[in-house]
Amino acid sequence: MNDLPRRGGVLRLYGPGSMDHVDPASSFFMLSGQIIRLFTRQLFAYPPIKGLRDWRDLNPVADVAVEIPTATNGGVSADGLTYTVRLRPGVRWDTNPEREVTATDFVRGFKRMANPVLRSGAIHYFTSTLVGMQEFCDAYTAATPQDPTPADLAAFQNAHEITGITALDERTLRFRLLRPATDFIHILATAFTSPAPVEYDAFLPDSDEFRRGVRSCGPYRLTEYVHGEMLHMEPNPAWDKAADPVRCQHLDGVHVTMDRAATPADVGREIRSGAADLSWASPVTEPYDINPDDPADNLGYAVNPYLAFNMVSPNAGGAVTKLKVRQAIAYAVNKTAMIKIFDDLAAGTVMWTAHTAIPPGNYGYRDYDPYPTPGDAGDPERARALLVEAGYGDGLELTVVHRDMDANPEVAQQLAIDLGKIGITLRMVGLGHAEHYPHLQNPANARAGTWDIAVAAWTPDWFGDNGRAFLQPMFQTNAVHGTGNYGCYSNPEVDRMIDEALSITEPEAAGAAWHEVDAAIMRDAAIVPVLVHAPTIPHLRGARVRNAIAMPTVDRWFDLSNLWLVESG
Repeated sequence: MNDLPRRGGVLRLYGPGSMDHVDPASSFFMLSGQIIRLFTRQLFAYPPIKGLRDWRDLNPVADVAVEIPTATNGGVSADGLTYTVRLRPGVRWDTNPEREVTATDFVRGFKRMANPVLRSGAIHYFTSTLVGMQEFCDAYTAATPQDPTPADLAAFQNAHEITGITALDERTLRFRLLRPATDFIHILATAFTSPAPVEYDAFLPDSDEFRRGVRSCGPYRLTEYVHGEMLHMEPNPAWDKAADPVRCQHLDGVHVTMDRAATPADVGREIRSGAADLSWASPVTEPYDINPDDPADNLGYAVNPYLAFNMVSPNAGGAVTKLKVRQAIAYAVNKTAMIKIFDDLAAGTVMWTAHTAIPPGNYGYRDYDPYPTPGDAGDPERARALLVEAGYGDGLELTVVHRDMDANPEVAQQLAIDLGKIGITLRMVGLGHAEHYPHLQNPANARAGTWDIAVAAWTPDWFGDNGRAFLQPMFQTNAVHGTGNYGCYSNPEVDRMIDEALSITEPEAAGAAWHEVDAAIMRDAAIVPVLVHAPTIPHLRGARVRNAIAMPTVDRWFDLSNLWLVESG
């Protein structure tokens, strides 16, 4: 009986993590995706898949849309440039009174994504695909005053249209594309494309007021949120399972305790004692005797961690803006030592040393190493020579920012050891989960030199046809608040190559084109890839938890919308 779905109990998550943003238009942190999946929906969504072994099974299904548009059902035009999407009835907001989610709400969501206050970090997915999206972004930026009010933003959005997105009626959307995009349904399955009710016109993006006023069309609604401390969700009375083919509502609530000081040992102890059900961000895994095999048959790996360089830092004479300094650091890193850090943490994930911007299992990956060192253990002698050639023979001091949890401090400490061998002294700055990525997403911090090197991680937004899911957000020129290009890297030739790759629809040719972009980025040493991690991990589950299925599209965390508890908490 325990394995049959049942309603009841509050799911309790505990750990050091935090959402980056609650606002789906701005959020880019996969952990946040666990929660956003509960209170909002998209036209298309990924269902949880038990025993996932093949990335070709990871495809979106219709969510708020009635069906996947195809040429056969008339949803895609013969030239692949027009998509028509019909919305299912019965999807309602938890407003008072309840209202149906409409095509106009989706159009509003796309407009909010373009806001210049906290723009979507993945805006290039859309500006390079949808007719008029780039022009809308440019006009929005030009029209927005310094320190805008919600009324300023709403006035622009309500007076201007994105020419490539039209609400034909309240149940029908039409998208016009700049070029055929074989990954367009994947793009429409990202949380950025969530609908936005008219109530959001009263809020600045992801402001405290937004967080208090966020509305739900998913199975749960956010009833309490303290950034970096806690959140609580309750069942959404406006949600109807008959109108949601992807999610369920088995729980009486979801409660997350965000304890910045919690160690993996603390989290494991809470779960094993029954005081918590699941980890919140800390990689506490099921017991194992030896490192597990890849459970997903080489499904697209994440690059985690990698070192991002601040390409606009004024520190030490702009040291990290210089190619030879970045190359010196690339040669200095002892990646084998980094693996031992994660082994000691017993993270339970399959991992390798990384050499490329696109990691294995993803579109455009090729096995090559532009900065080889013996045994991946670093080459201090070669690194030191490059540093001297760059004019830093007397050494220099740089600042590295990292999350102050799990393996991240140890990674930063190992980096300090590696760079110390070549004459670079690191000043280490640990930031909490709630602050780290929001800090990196603000180009003003990069320009002010608050950091030179950042320890970061990147998981693709989708798998399969996903070359752009690494290279566009991470490397295409984008220095607007909210960016995923943390170091403000900008190379016009790389931008041109990305644009060219986007236009290729034949799979083998597209893969080759994305590899060429990867190679150009690595020649620039724009990042130092350190390790790659498999997209699934055997996270520890509490005794009450059933049907917890890892979701690669939310960075290996569980799908909370379909699990249940065997007894009430």
